Amino acid sequence: MAAAAPRIFVSHLSGVAVFDPNGDQVGRVRDLVVMLRNQEPRTERTAEGMRLETSARRPPRVLGLVVELSTRRRIFLPMTRVTGIESGQVIITGVLNMQRFEQRPAERLVFGELLDRRVVLVETDEEVTVLDLSIQQLPARRDWEIDRAFVRKGRSRTFRRHRGETLTVEWSAVTGFTLEEQGQGAENLLATFEQLRPADLANVLHHLSPKRRAEVAAALDDDRLADVLEELPEDDQIEILGKLKDERAADVLEAMDPDDAADLLGELPQGDVERLLDLMEPSDAAGMRRLMSYEERTAGGLMTTEPIVLRPDATVADALARVRNRDLSPALAAQVYVCRPPDETPTGKYLGTVHFQQLLRDPPFSLVGSLLATDLQALAPETALPAVAGFFATYDMVAAPVVDESGSLLGAVTVDDVLDHLLPEDWRETEFQTSGEVADGGRA
Repeated sequence: MAAAAPRIFVSHLSGVAVFDPNGDQVGRVRDLVVMLRNQEPRTERTAEGMRLETSARRPPRVLGLVVELSTRRRIFLPMTRVTGIESGQVIITGVLNMQRFEQRPAERLVFGELLDRRVVLVETDEEVTVLDLSIQQLPARRDWEIDRAFVRKGRSRTFRRHRGETLTVEWSAVTGFTLEEQGQGAENLLATFEQLRPADLANVLHHLSPKRRAEVAAALDDDRLADVLEELPEDDQIEILGKLKDERAADVLEAMDPDDAADLLGELPQGDVERLLDLMEPSDAAGMRRLMSYEERTAGGLMTTEPIVLRPDATVADALARVRNRDLSPALAAQVYVCRPPDETPTGKYLGTVHFQQLLRDPPFSLVGSLLATDLQALAPETALPAVAGFFATYDMVAAPVVDESGSLLGAVTVDDVLDHLLPEDWRETEFQTSGEVADGGRA
């Protein structure tokens, strides 16, 4: 008797590498595409002998995988091309269709739409939340089906400490997947993407429906949502921010890099801008207003107002402690700016810069005021973007100070912000360029 095909829970497939027959990595799994089949009527008899019309719930067929290539393009990989799912990897065969994946009306995305749904146990009419789903390959065929659901009793957002009983049931034991649901949670969807970088999670959100995108944004904490918003296209940023309550929207803006938050505020109606600024901490709001006063494509419009600022009597040890802050981007952590008090931008007189490499070369007790690099002139806030880009390219800079006419440090421009403004406006919505050609092998 042939052994049953192994059961695979879909949460274990999130981000799994996909390899071709030669062992070369094609991409990573980002979702599964399924078809919810029509219910078939059948007749059963009750204990009293009465005839009762019910429906046989056929397990959904797994049509394929959504695979994200290294170029960030998402393609459809039919399950008929999958030869093995084992040891944390998916092995495929055949030629791939490199055409961008577009979801069809009758299709459902497992991660994006089915996880966290509230459905009903047929036997008890009890509401449960879907935590995970398992798929299994049919015997003697290359077709795959969702065969079971891992669910939790009770509402997922009301029992943080007492989460309720969990159980695994056959697909036919639950119903309600085809119904439209308002206020669907996102806890388990986010768990499948927990390890993603903000830019990759932003790419996931961009491909969700507006309804699901808002639900996921609501489930993210402020810092994580701020990081993701910075990586989203402008339209998505405005859409998500507009669906948050004003108090939370202000908190998220405060958690964003000041320059990115100022750019986003600059796209909102003036009434919304003033309302959100009034809800922010006065110091943060003042920084936003200062950034918004500069032209967008100038050093003042590009800069962040939160670089590492130290007084000249600070030690190398003090500087390294500030550089170690994990919330800093690599570009901002690359150097510290030495100024006379006050330490917050706009500072007192700007004295010079100390690069991270210099900090590593000198003893911890050395004063940063004795290590200043003063050979490069700081940028003026009105310096235009082409001149800023040329400055970075000429001197191999990753960050540069912005100083006003009085000699006060206003902020710092980082190379990532320069690139953001040099690339086409829709670059976040398009995959990285590739020379790959469209091949046969898509959906029939």
